[in-house]
Amino acid sequence: MAGRTQFIEALNSRYIPKGDHIILGKAMLDGEVVPEVNVSIPLKTVNRHGLIAGATGTGKTKTLQVFAEQLSHAGVPSLVLDIKGDFSGIAEAGTKNPVIEERYAKTQLPYQPQAFPVELMTISGEKGVKLRATVTEFGPVLLSKILQLNETQQSIMAIVFKYCDDKGLPLTDLKDLKKVLQYVTENPQGKAELSTDYGSVASSSLGAILRSIVALEQQGASEFFGELSFDVHDLLQTRDGKGVVNILRVADIQSRPQLFSTFMLSLFAEIYMAFPEEGDSGKPKLVLFIDEAHLIFDESSKALVSQIETMVKLIRSKGVGIYFITQIPGDVPEAVLSQLGLKIQHALRGFTAKDKKEISKAVENYPSTTFYEASSLIQNLGIGEALVTALDEKGIPTPLVHTYLISPESRMDVLSDAEVDGLTRRSGLVAKYENPVDRESAYEILAKRMESAVREMPDKKSKPVKEDPGMFEQILQSKAGRTFTSTLMREGAKAILGMLGLGGRRR
Repeated sequence: MAGRTQFIEALNSRYIPKGDHIILGKAMLDGEVVPEVNVSIPLKTVNRHGLIAGATGTGKTKTLQVFAEQLSHAGVPSLVLDIKGDFSGIAEAGTKNPVIEERYAKTQLPYQPQAFPVELMTISGEKGVKLRATVTEFGPVLLSKILQLNETQQSIMAIVFKYCDDKGLPLTDLKDLKKVLQYVTENPQGKAELSTDYGSVASSSLGAILRSIVALEQQGASEFFGELSFDVHDLLQTRDGKGVVNILRVADIQSRPQLFSTFMLSLFAEIYMAFPEEGDSGKPKLVLFIDEAHLIFDESSKALVSQIETMVKLIRSKGVGIYFITQIPGDVPEAVLSQLGLKIQHALRGFTAKDKKEISKAVENYPSTTFYEASSLIQNLGIGEALVTALDEKGIPTPLVHTYLISPESRMDVLSDAEVDGLTRRSGLVAKYENPVDRESAYEILAKRMESAVREMPDKKSKPVKEDPGMFEQILQSKAGRTFTSTLMREGAKAILGMLGLGGRRR
């Protein structure tokens, strides 16, 4: 009894916040629920980011659901990247069953089945709010990263964006960007403008960029780039005092890693630029949940990983928290893991030597405790149980606590097709972003210009119109070119090309 009393006093001194907070569950000691101890998280530290980890089938998704519900109760909206496609049920009320009744009898907390306000979102062709961004908004730096361009190609991309800005050519979607690249590569006027004002650009480099864009299009990026651009402030809705849970359905991420990287880079950058500094506001403005985070770090580009590392460090000041849900802490890069304040660790299974190493690494991430043998307990946690440590209101890590988590109040299953149809039909955001806006942009402007040039060509001279000479032909037809030809015949091609610096520029 003394041990239990000491446990209650020690935990309550660190898990009873003075300000607004959310409850994840009750503490456990020696396998028994201790209803006197709430495992509560201060809202003011939720923007310090976190991790929900555990083996398959240990209850991570339900913990995520509980977390999002509790935030919604507190008026905090969230964005959940639903990679497995099993989170939509939060939009409908749950139902009591013997398992839930037993759980809440142990916690001595009330269970109130209820639905939560939800917006379904998509970056592909699924039903929901269409998330788009224009090429111009995305910018040359992020676009170059997602296209995995080298340094030279990145510089060329910056020149192309500058050219479009100076010439009044709006870059709305990928067909605009492709048309510009075609224009400055194949059209004499376009080539002359680019060369005169910004310097000579090798057609081979422009062609390589064009091929990268086509590869991105094949992953469905054409639906992402365009208008109407998504306003990130639309993620901050509340209804009847509850924060809206925005669910981004990305079940096909593994077949579209570049498209998903594109979205993530754009979202992080836009949130960081659009949201003001919050300071110590008392609760977060928005919380992002990235489910199956190991897929993101495994499948996505280094640019995405680097951007996440940067945003985790910076975005906290905007009142935004980022939470990664994955199987083992080692799935998350060390630079990111070190920034995470809340850790919810479900069971890990030590079947192999590698598993046991991961367990040892996971235990090292948690504060030491005299109440538990963490390395053993982490392998024997039941479904709906987890080891938890957080940051208190002063930003100090709380003691590790074996937690008996509460159950979701919403449905622990997906919505039916009819329910999805009803939800999207009632959504004002779906109506706002449903239809793409195709204003006149670079594609239309340049297409008209090129068609006009073709129509005018026969009227300039009575003689048959010849195709404009290429770069090499222009050199040979000039006086310097004729001298070059004579010298070439006399001295040999290899030496002269090397002297003129043309050897590496032929295409």
